[in-house]
Amino acid sequence: MEESLRCLWSAGLPKPFGSRMRHERRDATEHRQRILEVAQRLFAEQGVDAVSMHQIAMAAGIGQGTLYRRYAHKGELCMDLLHERHEQLVEEMAALFSATATSPALERLNGVLAHMVAFLEEQGALLGPIAVTDVHCDASESSRRFALQHAPFYLWLHELISGLLVDAVERGELPSLDVPYTADAILATLHPMFYRFQRQERGFSPERILQGLRRIYIHGVKTPRIAVGMVKSDEDTID
Repeated sequence: MEESLRCLWSAGLPKPFGSRMRHERRDATEHRQRILEVAQRLFAEQGVDAVSMHQIAMAAGIGQGTLYRRYAHKGELCMDLLHERHEQLVEEMAALFSATATSPALERLNGVLAHMVAFLEEQGALLGPIAVTDVHCDASESSRRFALQHAPFYLWLHELISGLLVDAVERGELPSLDVPYTADAILATLHPMFYRFQRQERGFSPERILQGLRRIYIHGVKTPRIAVGMVKSDEDTID
């Protein structure tokens, strides 16, 4: 078992991934607030994918260069819009862990997966631009890159899931496994673009996606002696 992951999990939930508090001038704060308000309105009217950074700058009454100095691309802007919802999700996870303090680690992981599917369903439109590695909203953005895997929220989730997997192995709920790889695999399955593909192209319901995640990453990897009981419990929850 990796010592770093064990130490990380000893205190419970991973350390919060960041704060919205910024040290900036009043005019800069007002600029930022105006940008976010305009972007939110345009996204609601036209859809996130249809709105370019150029449109946002024009509607906000600022230069495009000013907008790009604050947000390198639309994914960063969407991440700022989502920050408050991210913090709310962290609070929901904390409540989940408090309510299941004595529960098996895999049961807690089950709850995390359910919260993540609900989050993706609720915030999918804003998550799309964040998830795209190459953003091509307009010509000026063609060389800009953004990796979701480097976002603080993604790193926080990786720590959270890794800690649960470490706990499950130590409790005998899982056989020994490659924790960092398995956490990456779970988050790859929960990638916003993959979720959007399954919802829009495959026509899968959120319930079907969650059930598939459970069968692969909980029932599919657990120690055989406890598999039957958890499958039954999961089926009762779905019903």
